[in-house]
Amino acid sequence: MRASTADRERAIDVLKAAFAEGRLTQDECEQRVGQALSARTYAELAPITADLPAGQLGTLVPRYQTPPPSRPMNRLAVASLVIGLMPVIPLLAVFTGLIAHGQIQERGERGAGVATAGILLGGLASLLFIFYALHR
Repeated sequence: MRASTADRERAIDVLKAAFAEGRLTQDECEQRVGQALSARTYAELAPITADLPAGQLGTLVPRYQTPPPSRPMNRLAVASLVIGLMPVIPLLAVFTGLIAHGQIQERGERGAGVATAGILLGGLASLLFIFYALHR
């Protein structure tokens, strides 16, 4: 996993504290600070402080956060798209898409793009049907 600037700064703080406590010489501290500044990953950063108190486990453990639960997809939006792809009842795709948009805003669900696609496909199919019927 890639190390951030904050991770490198925490490692340097550990090194400075170790130098102040007499655990590292000035040369060792400067060398390790240089390594910390050039480290790109935790694998490169962890060994620099592994032999020091509050080193590897105390400051360099990545903090994993569980991702927030994903919002559910609005079923009417999906239905609108499916109906819009079938040239059976194109106006039904428009109506279900419009209802889906209202539900998505009200409930905070996903699927606004899917509902819009259903509306557009249903509307286009309706216009083509009307155009074909008038020019027959």
